[in-house]
Amino acid sequence: MRSRETARFHLLFVLIALYMLAGAAVFSSLERRAELEAHRLWDTRLRHFSHEYNISGEKLTSLLRHYEEARTAGIRTKPGRALWDIPGAFYFAGTVLSTIGFGVTAPSTGTGKVLLVFYGLLGCSATILFFDLFLERVITLMSSLLFRCRGRTGRLGPGGRASEGDKNEAPKPSVYHQVTLILFVVALLVTCGAAALYSAMEGWTYTESLYFCFVAFSTVGFGGFADQLTEEQIAEFVQMMTAK
Repeated sequence: MRSRETARFHLLFVLIALYMLAGAAVFSSLERRAELEAHRLWDTRLRHFSHEYNISGEKLTSLLRHYEEARTAGIRTKPGRALWDIPGAFYFAGTVLSTIGFGVTAPSTGTGKVLLVFYGLLGCSATILFFDLFLERVITLMSSLLFRCRGRTGRLGPGGRASEGDKNEAPKPSVYHQVTLILFVVALLVTCGAAALYSAMEGWTYTESLYFCFVAFSTVGFGGFADQLTEEQIAEFVQMMTAK
């Protein structure tokens, strides 16, 4: 028996590795060309910007490096909410404990990084346990309600036995299958509703909002919808620095 389980374990490992290689090949073929085009476009914009404002490429690159460090620390050219006040830190803690980790906010101090390791180990374990117990209770409640509904609507013949017509009917699906279907429908409705809300609040398309909801709800958290460095932001930053 153990040899069979070991064989299944190794087979699963090989299948996952092959699945990852297949995914890598597909995503590389889809995204690599766009990445190269983005690099080419960015280099072109930097050259044009450097020529327009009469800034050498080395100085501009150094400025952008400092700007990236400033953005990591929460500094923006336009006033916005602080990253590390109590609400911002609470949002960060939520992304850590939920294992989403968008990457928009990250500790910059060595002490904060070390603390985050132990904080995340304990917090993520407790959160996973909580959601496991919470989902177990939700499934138990829904199963109980469905059992009651089926008991009330069930048609019984004389002596409490099922009628002949019920015996000829196709068997009803399992209650747990129904619970799974209900949870799937609820998750779908929540995703669609949240996508509509994010689309209205953030100015994204509905498709982008659906993508964001999937990334968030699946706890993948790529952070692809974080603010991006644009040419207008660079110009504003250069003007702000030259004004000083």
